[in-house]
Amino acid sequence: MPELRRSTRASTIEATKRSEQPPVKKAKTSTGAKKTEEKNEELSEEKESPKTEEKPAPKEATAGELEVGDEIPDLTLLDENEKEVSLREAAKKTKFLVIFAYPKASTPGCTRQAKGFQKNFADLQALGTSVYGLSADQPKSQLNFVTKQELKYPLLSDPSRKLISILGAKKSPAGVKRSHWIFVDGKLTIKKIQISPDVSVESALQDVQKLKEESESGEKKDQTNGDEVKPEEKSEAKESTENGDAKD
Repeated sequence: MPELRRSTRASTIEATKRSEQPPVKKAKTSTGAKKTEEKNEELSEEKESPKTEEKPAPKEATAGELEVGDEIPDLTLLDENEKEVSLREAAKKTKFLVIFAYPKASTPGCTRQAKGFQKNFADLQALGTSVYGLSADQPKSQLNFVTKQELKYPLLSDPSRKLISILGAKKSPAGVKRSHWIFVDGKLTIKKIQISPDVSVESALQDVQKLKEESESGEKKDQTNGDEVKPEEKSEAKESTENGDAKD
């Protein structure tokens, strides 16, 4: 009997344990699993048919920058005395017009450049040249620069850097590239950007001298309709005339 009781008790305990265990849940296909499967399918499709990479659009060239052969801009700026200066009108009054740009008035490099043009000013004038300095400084700073360095030519003020930008000397974010330009009869003929003070001064005078020689040579050719009479031809023509007179 004791063994039967123990056996019955063990069966009862085992049944109780089974009843206490939570029911086994059926496996469900989760939404996350479905998404993972879909994503894997998309990736396999991409491998089979790779996407064509879009090339970036080419950068547009800076519009409006003056090039050799272009006419001087129709702009009016203030000089050191806050007097309006029309570039077109200034170009009409002279054969050659030189504009040199400098980063900031009264700084060492700019002072050397301005004094260099002052040193050559008489020679440039003799060649029929007008000279203008140009920077983003206000007229007051330009006047102080002119007075201190005893400059005999005007300095143009371009705080917005509009002309400086058109000429190609605008430097980001707010600077100016040391440069100079030479206009002949109102058209840009020489353009030199980002140069040293000494090179600017020396080459400007040399270039104007060369342009002057070319201009005078061209005028002589125009007077002879482009045909230069050689000394030998002049001598032969003279002998022919003399022989004709002798026969008469």
